[in-house]
Amino acid sequence: MSWSPSLPTQTCGAWEMKERLGTGGFGNVIRWHNQETGEQIAIKQCRQELSPRNRERWCLEIQIMRRLSHPNVVAARDVPEGMQNLAPNDLPLLAMEYCQGGDLRKYLNQFENCCGLREGAILTLLSDIASALRYLHENRIIHRDLKPENIVLQQGEQRLIHKIIDLGYAKELDQGSLCTSFVGTLQYLAPELLEQQKYTVTVDYWSFGTLAFECITGFRPFLPNWQPVQWHSKVRQKSEMDIVVSEDLNGTVKFSSSLPYPNNLNGVLAQRLEKWLQLMLMWHPRQRGTDPTYGPNGCFKALDDILNLKLVHILNMVTGTIHTYPVTEDESLQSLKARIQQDTGIPEEDQELLQEAGLALIPDKPATQCISDSKVSPADLHFNSILTSHLLLLMCGARSGTASRP
Repeated sequence: MSWSPSLPTQTCGAWEMKERLGTGGFGNVIRWHNQETGEQIAIKQCRQELSPRNRERWCLEIQIMRRLSHPNVVAARDVPEGMQNLAPNDLPLLAMEYCQGGDLRKYLNQFENCCGLREGAILTLLSDIASALRYLHENRIIHRDLKPENIVLQQGEQRLIHKIIDLGYAKELDQGSLCTSFVGTLQYLAPELLEQQKYTVTVDYWSFGTLAFECITGFRPFLPNWQPVQWHSKVRQKSEMDIVVSEDLNGTVKFSSSLPYPNNLNGVLAQRLEKWLQLMLMWHPRQRGTDPTYGPNGCFKALDDILNLKLVHILNMVTGTIHTYPVTEDESLQSLKARIQQDTGIPEEDQELLQEAGLALIPDKPATQCISDSKVSPADLHFNSILTSHLLLLMCGARSGTASRP
């Protein structure tokens, strides 16, 4: 039986075949709908002409998927009774939860994301994918093919949830924690894989860093218009701090340790994420992911620190400038005002800090009173993203004229 969606509709009991969701190296993924319960699942089925090595990879993917359970890794489901008989070969089918949001590539390709995703969407992505990778690595699994096409989105109660899919190239770590075989996507591939060297979990760090950079800026960090085999000799010349290798209009290759503009990050997050990307995109695999504070493989804890920042955005109504400040639980409002004075020149006594609703802040309460409990930004409802900086404050200098309250 062919699984092409152009054929007449196929059924299996109450299940009806609906559409092709995607085509990969191993075969097709088809959406099936249960007409009685309304349940939907994705069925992945192998092509008939797979090589013995790829047949082995396929069976390994099913074994891995069936024993994993994590909210940011797509979940395996039981194959409906009788559906295995519809397969065109003797290889088992893989049933998975259906994620209706499509893949991350679809969002990156939208016009409004040409300079990167919104800040809240970036933070959500980083949180979800870091959690998934940490889980896979704790279970001694390297994904090896992390890319936007292998991240799908599922609507949760409050926001879209990112889930890693396609473990067809995943590798279980052997006793020495080193692997040598690989077939995967070159654009997100770590240098040691291009060089066909032994590798560890740090290959996923490189792919994650490349993916994160693309979500922040809208393009990949290293000569994105070059083929990986071509850019390898150029990119290897970068320093440990460089996170961008680009080509100008004259064909000159340039290196940079800073995130390019425009992007949608505030200054505090941009600065912190630059340092984190430097960890993830180190050329040498033994150094990659090593944080000065947390040591080897400390990149996840370093990212946690960034995601847990409490940020306050201040809009200066006199100049129209937005200032962002990280605050601690015990920082006083007076301390925050002193920092604002240092940046703006407006004396503390002339500052009037208002919440979005026009309410004045309470002088005796800490600066964290500025931060809302809500984790959903009204501006990001189409993506339902979490934010570290929840609330925009209004600021004006009394001597320069007071902004009217809304």
